[in-house]
Amino acid sequence: MASIKPLTLRHNFSWTFLGNGVYAACQWGMLMVLAKLGTPEMLGQFTLGLAITAPIIMFTDLELRVVQATDAKKEYLFNDYLGLRLIGVGLALSIVAVITLTSGYGRETSLVILLLGMAKVFESMSDVFHGLLQQHERMDRIAISLMIKGPLSLLMLGTGVYISGSIIWGTLGLLLAWIGVFISYDIRNSALIFNQIPKPRWHFPTLKKLVLLALPLGFVMMLISLNTNIPRYFIEQYLGERELGIFAAIAYLMVAGNMVVLALGESASPRLAKYYSEGNSIGFRKLLLKLVGMAVLLGSAIVVVALVTGREILTLLYRPEYGEYQNLFVWLMVAAGIGYVSSFLGYGITAARYFRVQIPLFTIVTSISGVACFWLLPKFGLLGAAIALIIAAILQGIFSLGVVFHALYKINRNSPTIKQIN
Repeated sequence: MASIKPLTLRHNFSWTFLGNGVYAACQWGMLMVLAKLGTPEMLGQFTLGLAITAPIIMFTDLELRVVQATDAKKEYLFNDYLGLRLIGVGLALSIVAVITLTSGYGRETSLVILLLGMAKVFESMSDVFHGLLQQHERMDRIAISLMIKGPLSLLMLGTGVYISGSIIWGTLGLLLAWIGVFISYDIRNSALIFNQIPKPRWHFPTLKKLVLLALPLGFVMMLISLNTNIPRYFIEQYLGERELGIFAAIAYLMVAGNMVVLALGESASPRLAKYYSEGNSIGFRKLLLKLVGMAVLLGSAIVVVALVTGREILTLLYRPEYGEYQNLFVWLMVAAGIGYVSSFLGYGITAARYFRVQIPLFTIVTSISGVACFWLLPKFGLLGAAIALIIAAILQGIFSLGVVFHALYKINRNSPTIKQIN
């Protein structure tokens, strides 16, 4: 195995922020293209396909990229991760096919769901190769992949819809774009480390151990997805599709801060894992405190912006009627800021490889979020949904902080003499 020089934390953050920023903008662009070139029905079919396939893929992925990136002691080979991911995507595609064929959807909708399922499979395969690069702290290669994939996906989807007037051909174009990036770029990057394309390994005792280790994260990702979407379910039920559209459009602005959190979290995860595995509680605590401090500054900034210029921003980005919801915008930004802090604490928990405890943590948070929506939405409308998100984010932060304290206590208990690692 060849050795590649890791980038600095600053460079990794810059690349990750740039790559995720471009990709997120292109994802938003795809929705705008469908809204402008297609019909509301097309956008609904596409959204339904994502809603059905994403949770399934999240579960079967088992968050192997995170497990791999934080595998500081190299307990498993990349070939093991690759073998398990192939099993996972095969299972995911089978589940998507069964759901699609037994749910009574129309022919066009069923085809869109299946095509998106196949696209998600190749996205998942790219993800496991990205985990290899992340483990070696080469986020530049991952960012370049995303910066190729995002615009190409937007181009292929838009071209397919524009020429054919059909969402099926647009989704097929998206699938072909993801296949092309996976084969032509992501696989080739593995040669940087292995000097050859790695092959999957199916050593079942090892795979069993890896599944037992990662399975909690699979459940956690499903719960996180559910926690994010619970307010939307209640809004559609109580207030209707128009209010759901307004809420979703304004809530999407939380993504801007999430890109910073994602970039910092992914860049810092391997180093946090290294500090923890070496018993360096000082390094672990200092880095995590820096991340949390950045989250507080970021959250405060977006709340101030929403308070001062929220109406103008919503009017500029959408239409004047959205500007009437400045108060909702402010409360959603409050929820976002608290969520950023909770997310960084979550990165610390995962870096310390506390996987199983996250299942009850997010089960409690998701349950309380559902109860809050049930009680608040009928009384306060969309503002009730924002308050429910704030309650969920606060609870997640409190529980996560408790786990971090326990992890640090465990380091200090097992390592009476902590040495500073520069």
